[in-house]
Amino acid sequence: MAKPKTRPGGKKAGKKIDAGRALDRSPSHLLHRALQLALDIYAEETGPAAVTQRQYAVLAAVAAQEGLTQTDLVRSTGIDRSTLADLVARMIGKGLLARQRSTADARANTVRLTEPGRSALDTARPKVAAADARILKLLPTRKRDAFLSVLRDMGRVAESMGAAEEAATKQKKKKKAKPARAAKAVKAVKPAKAAKSAKGARPAKSAKPVEVAAAPKPGKAKAVKSDKAAKKKKAKKSRAPAA
Repeated sequence: MAKPKTRPGGKKAGKKIDAGRALDRSPSHLLHRALQLALDIYAEETGPAAVTQRQYAVLAAVAAQEGLTQTDLVRSTGIDRSTLADLVARMIGKGLLARQRSTADARANTVRLTEPGRSALDTARPKVAAADARILKLLPTRKRDAFLSVLRDMGRVAESMGAAEEAATKQKKKKKAKPARAAKAVKAVKPAKAAKSAKGARPAKSAKPVEVAAAPKPGKAKAVKSDKAAKKKKAKKSRAPAA
């Protein structure tokens, strides 16, 4: 039986089809492509001199509620904390935003729109609306509401995940701070106790020196004995009667 002939490049074509099908079912890939398309449309409608899409989001969030902190902006825009910090710093440098101390929390800073920032926002608003309209027109009318609903749901999930991560980070910082404080307190107490015990301790009484009699020398002891014997002999002679 003759083997079926294979077309040249048939295996490679099959691999390409399989890879394409896998990408068609990859949410991360599809969302990335959709984001690229949305940013391209945004750039075409707003022009090169306009604020970026993220800058517009920050300006719109601050305009909706003056006096937002960095944490508030993270929640309202969905931009991660480190990226947002750099973004706000650059926007302050350009004069679009101004930083001031929070009246509610002295440890926090808030941001507000400057006049150039409000002017940039007013200029960008109609252009951003035109970009959004172009994006929605790419979909059938019956699917647009469902599309926006799915995007909002994913945004809420991202917000809740960010809040949970922030809470976990704060909890870790508290756990690390407690042992450090305890160790610091122990170090402060130990020297104080040592100083107190040293201050209250009485000096030890010095023992009185014990006098030890010197042992008599052997030669001296013999001389003492001979003197005593001579005295006894002399006494006996004096007692004896005269002849």
